[in-house]
Amino acid sequence: MDEGKVLQIIEVAKNTGKIRIGTNEATKAVERGIAKLVVVADDVNPKEVIMHLDPLCNEKKITIAHVKSKQDLGKAAGINVSTAAVAVIELGDAKKDMEK
Repeated sequence: MDEGKVLQIIEVAKNTGKIRIGTNEATKAVERGIAKLVVVADDVNPKEVIMHLDPLCNEKKITIAHVKSKQDLGKAAGINVSTAAVAVIELGDAKKDMEK
């Protein structure tokens, strides 16, 4: 999935569905099995903050995507600060984009 499409899915899901912002919230959503998509930023430092999400998503069979910038991820999630991770709980109108 290309980065622009991933960020667009987050923006649409924010407006018409439901998202969880932050590493802790994303982790809880994955552990509960309610996340449809998890997006993490590659510029998180230290990497240990998000490194557990890839294996956890693989174990739970939840799609995970990466974007370059936590600033862009925060902006797509509708907040004025950067964020390391976002989980999409309900896709809303982004469902058709996710299927592609």
